[in-house]
Amino acid sequence: MNNIIENVKEYYGKQLHSSDDLKTSSCCCNEKPPAAVRDILPLIADEIKNRFYGCGSPLPPLLEGMTVLDLGCGTGRDVYIASKLVGESGSVIGVDMTTEQIETAIKYQEEQRKRFGYKASNVKFFQGYIEDLRSLGLEDNSVDVVISNCVINLSPDKEQVFREIYRVLKPGGELFFSDIFADRRVPESLAEDPLLRGECLGGVLYSEDFRRLMAKCGWTDFRYTVIRDLELKSEEIENKVGNVAFSSRTVRAFKLDDLEDICEDYGQVAHYDGSIPQHPHYFDLDDHHRFFTGKPMLVCGNTASMVSRTRYGKAFKVVGDRSVHYGAFAGCSTDSKGGEKKSSPCC
Repeated sequence: MNNIIENVKEYYGKQLHSSDDLKTSSCCCNEKPPAAVRDILPLIADEIKNRFYGCGSPLPPLLEGMTVLDLGCGTGRDVYIASKLVGESGSVIGVDMTTEQIETAIKYQEEQRKRFGYKASNVKFFQGYIEDLRSLGLEDNSVDVVISNCVINLSPDKEQVFREIYRVLKPGGELFFSDIFADRRVPESLAEDPLLRGECLGGVLYSEDFRRLMAKCGWTDFRYTVIRDLELKSEEIENKVGNVAFSSRTVRAFKLDDLEDICEDYGQVAHYDGSIPQHPHYFDLDDHHRFFTGKPMLVCGNTASMVSRTRYGKAFKVVGDRSVHYGAFAGCSTDSKGGEKKSSPCC
């Protein structure tokens, strides 16, 4: 584990100076960010943006006034975007283990405060490990939203990462992160390759092992919001990885105590009122739940909880409860690629 950590520190601290130094497209974000994020990007310092190595846009809506934690924040791009989204009444915490990355993030703290017009900075940065948030003073049930952008794959102890996330999230809190996944278990020889590890390929999780790990750590149900096949665009690395296929995925999960391991039907109906900013006509909970404003939608018990017992509840009305059970929810569907469930384990 120590070798993996030191190799990753070396790669992101010494070898990478900008996104142009990456050898593949795995740590590059080809996903169009939400309009609210696009509006903020011009306010972010150029050095921060040039040294960004994310693979998605894990910044959910309704962040105003929230406490947000960014795991593996790097030079702080997503931290500062979240800083603007939460407003002066909210706060953002960034954690990263690499000295050069975190020093760059801290360097711009006062400048970003001025760019946003805040009286005081609402961000804090800690140099530390995402597997051990307790040592940084992060208490149980203290965070509203946890985000991460192409970092968890780098961890040598992913189970501990997800246990720590579950611990620090408040009840009803949201985990929303982007990362790289594989269609099979990556051979140990590839996992130990410093280049592949640094390029977010060697340490990726097999999607089914990810499902099992999430359940083990308390996440009975989670949803994919985006799944995008990854083109490595490097013949050298493609030859190394052979037949392993990679994808970039964004995951949404909630800390809820009533989620079940499959979709169950209680006859519940959800109504979206169109009040989430930037989502006046519809809101996508995941890649197969699009709630159109004003249109009733029959949902499983898990989905009903996700839209009613979280901060999204202010925009939804759920009719019905769990007093009557009608069996397994018939709305579950499978992905066209190999029959994999589009959102595991529900729907």
